[in-house]
Parts: sequence; structure tokens; C-alpha cells
Amino acid sequence: MQVRLNLATKPLETHRRFFVFSGAAGTLAVFLFVVLGWHVNSVRHADAAYRSQLAGTQVRMEALTAERQELERFFSDPSNAQLHDRATFVNTILDARSFNWTRMFMDLEKILPGGVHVLSIEPKQVNGQAAVKLTVGATSEEEKEKFLQVLEQSGTFSHLQLTSVREAHQESSGDQVILELTVIYSRA
Repeated sequence: MQVRLNLATKPLETHRRFFVFSGAAGTLAVFLFVVLGWHVNSVRHADAAYRSQLAGTQVRMEALTAERQELERFFSDPSNAQLHDRATFVNTILDARSFNWTRMFMDLEKILPGGVHVLSIEPKQVNGQAAVKLTVGATSEEEKEKFLQVLEQSGTFSHLQLTSVREAHQESSGDQVILELTVIYSRA
């Protein structure tokens, strides 16, 4: 017969729970290490791509700066500056000649109400648009208001500035009110 006898001073303890939890913690730590390593690697690749893009942009900026300096040097040459002034002058003349004044007068004629007529007109070419100073006679206050309203609603005449309004001195034309105004004509 055998008798089982434990002569140890401490009873036998199992460390199974410790090994399971430490194994799980180790597995979790390895997983987190892999995830963080992948994240660091992707950040490094993104940073490298950003740095190469930045370097390319800086190279392009330096090339454009050098080209700009070369162009400034070219245009600062006195002979080229005179050529630029002459080209500007010729372009201004061409712009003035290419503007369709007949169309402007036809558009003005379309919007004039019956009791309003133009006494004087002074067109001037300004930046591709015509600044027109008008002196207009109206037979009544209603016709004056109607003309101003139609002029403001017109798509071709804008920036209406009424310079003066005065009563007419019994002129032969039958005008009661004389308006002086400036408008900008731009045909789209």
C-alpha cells in the first residue's frame, strides 16, 4: 500500500492563471507593437513623399524666381521700356478704334423713353469700357424718373452717377428738366 505524503513546507501552488494573463498581455503588447510599427512606417513614407514634393516645389519656385528676375532685367533695359510704352500706346489706340460706338448709340436709343432726348454726349474710352457723360432733357418729372429707372435696370449701362438736375429755362425744345449724368457702357 502506498501512502501519499507531502513533506513540503509550503503547499504546491499552481501559476497557471499568471501564465495565461501574462501570455495574453504579451500577445496584446506584440499586437500593439506591430500596429504602432506599421503606423510609424506609414508616417515616415508620408513624410518622405511630402519632403520630395516640397523639394520639387522649391526647385520650381527657384526656377520661376530666376525667370522673373531675368524678365525684370529684360524689361528694365531702357530700349525695351520704350518698346513697352510704345506698345501700350498702340494698344490704347487699337482699343479706342475697335470699340463699337454705333452699338452704344443704338442701345441708348432703345432705352430712351418718349419724352426724353439727349442734348449732348461725351464718350470717353476707359479700360475697354466707355465712360459716357450725358446731358439729357425731359419733358416732365415722370419722364425723368422713367428714364433713370430704365437706365439703372439696363444691362449695358452701369455705375450711374447723377451729376446735376436743373429746371430748364423755357427753351424751344419744351424740356422742363435737364439732367447731367455719367454712366459706364459695357457690352457683354
